[in-house]
Amino acid sequence: MTRTLIAIGALLALTACGQQAELEPAPGATLPVAPYGSTTPPDAAELLELAPQAAPERSVELRRRSEERQDDPFDLPPE
Repeated sequence: MTRTLIAIGALLALTACGQQAELEPAPGATLPVAPYGSTTPPDAAELLELAPQAAPERSVELRRRSEERQDDPFDLPPE
């Protein structure tokens, strides 16, 4: 029973170690320069956002049953 309590206490202590502050560059480093056409450099939150091309939404419909493939006019045999 005491081992369980010690383990629970250790886990609670570890969960309290997380930092809740804003992200900042490492000491001696700076954020990247402002992109072309922009007057202000992006902050840390803007740099962490993914572009739509980096993480596109999935639009995959699963097939419920097998279906015949349509004829592909560009699927030609090698010459």
